[in-house]
Amino acid sequence: MISHRSTLVALLCLAWILPGLVGHDPWKPDEAYTFGVVYDILKGGSWVIPSLAGEMFLTEPPFFYLSAAASAKLFSWLLPVHDAARLATGFYIALTFLFCGLAGRELNGERHGIVAALLLLGCFGLVVRSHQLINDAASLAGYTIAYYGFALAARRPLPGGFWIGAGMGLVFMTQGLLEAAIVVLTAAALPLFTAWRSRGYAAALAIALAAAAPWFAIWPALLYAQSPELFNQWLWNENVARLFAGGSEAGLLYYLRILPWYAWPVWPIALWALWRARATGFDQPAVLLPLTGFLATLALLSAAPEARELHALPLLIPLALLATPAVHTLRRGAANAWYWFSVMGFTFFVIVAWFYWTGLELGLPAKLHGHLHRIQPGYDPGFKLLPFLLATTYTLAWFGVLVGLRRSSPERPVFAWAAGVTTIWALLAILFIGWIDTGKSYRSMVASLQQALPRKYDCLSSKNLTEPQRAMLHYFANIITYREEVKERRRSCDLMLVQGQSRFEVPPRGSWRKIWEGNRPGDKDERYRLYRRQ
Repeated sequence: MISHRSTLVALLCLAWILPGLVGHDPWKPDEAYTFGVVYDILKGGSWVIPSLAGEMFLTEPPFFYLSAAASAKLFSWLLPVHDAARLATGFYIALTFLFCGLAGRELNGERHGIVAALLLLGCFGLVVRSHQLINDAASLAGYTIAYYGFALAARRPLPGGFWIGAGMGLVFMTQGLLEAAIVVLTAAALPLFTAWRSRGYAAALAIALAAAAPWFAIWPALLYAQSPELFNQWLWNENVARLFAGGSEAGLLYYLRILPWYAWPVWPIALWALWRARATGFDQPAVLLPLTGFLATLALLSAAPEARELHALPLLIPLALLATPAVHTLRRGAANAWYWFSVMGFTFFVIVAWFYWTGLELGLPAKLHGHLHRIQPGYDPGFKLLPFLLATTYTLAWFGVLVGLRRSSPERPVFAWAAGVTTIWALLAILFIGWIDTGKSYRSMVASLQQALPRKYDCLSSKNLTEPQRAMLHYFANIITYREEVKERRRSCDLMLVQGQSRFEVPPRGSWRKIWEGNRPGDKDERYRLYRRQ
């Protein structure tokens, strides 16, 4: 293998993390509303009771919002505020790779740490979500920290217990009780197995409770001190009610249906690890810990009221850890097939990416140029030097990695796969981010709306406007609407903004005249209409 393997893997992880963190506006839905909360904090809002566009927002505890706001404060001199805030995501994903590698090394030995990190990096489901400004990036780091604590607890109870508690606390303070219950269920199930049925593990759990106590106590206590009513509302509506909402069968089928592509290529290797364990024995921590964690995560995610691919991110960690020891035991034919599939597949897509770039920016071929600009009208094409140089660097690095990989190394296929995923993601995020952002950003739509607003008006009410749109109105135009759906916010304004569909217009009741209509470039579903009271 290439020398200085750990340094090389760290650089590869960094090369995977950085593209896509900057260079685009907050995207609907999750990024937009998350940044809306961060922006309210930056504008002087409360960090105990978060708000979004002037309204209280207690869906999740505020730790990620606070850390993203801190990142925005630190780097806004260099980057736009939303890009500076998104750097917090990169920090948490770096922690995820670090602790996944530590857990893989603790469970399997010295050479397996980098394999665990590379397997996680190569999962398709991780790529886009781990470059967005979302709470799940921080909670993913929390889960990985907890796995490292579980792996370490039997050998070193003190640090193991600390990391279990810290990981569980981070999950709670970025997601809530249901997500933290995944760590609790895993901790409760592990003593069923000999490796964790010891006084040392019991001591580790006691230390974990002490380490988690500040995470679970400080913010809820401050929230209760400010408003017992809001505390009860958060506790029951956003936590307890979700635990008893049901929907397990539909959720289970959903996650089992998406895992084949979401966890590719980790899940076939994990199955191979289980197949090999028939002969070597299942009573190994390297098998039992990730398998227990995967089943606990799948059970609680399936019981949640809402099933989304975003929520499947925690399933990738135990699958990567389960697959880690199997990489070194792959049959030579399977390892070579994986390697050559990576080489040929990713090289093909490198060529395709550059071909589409020439069509998008240089107009060659003309038909492809016209097709791409019909998909995203409003994009301004042209050669841009910095993206071209960065993308060229990644392309050359891809071929350099292939030349440098040793044929005899058992890590060759996983390294080639991880490098290929990094290269393709980087090319997409560098060469096409502006084109994608044109259709996903609300900036042009809000600018058009702002021009249509009368010079003087009392207030602006809204109907059917969701959190992402309200957040972007606040950010791009400093517009805060009074929603008709919220009784205590309802006001008799002289303007009303209605979100609806392009084909059907449902004007507000009463005497109103439409003065503006618009949408995001290329968006054929959402349509926004501004009315003025007669």
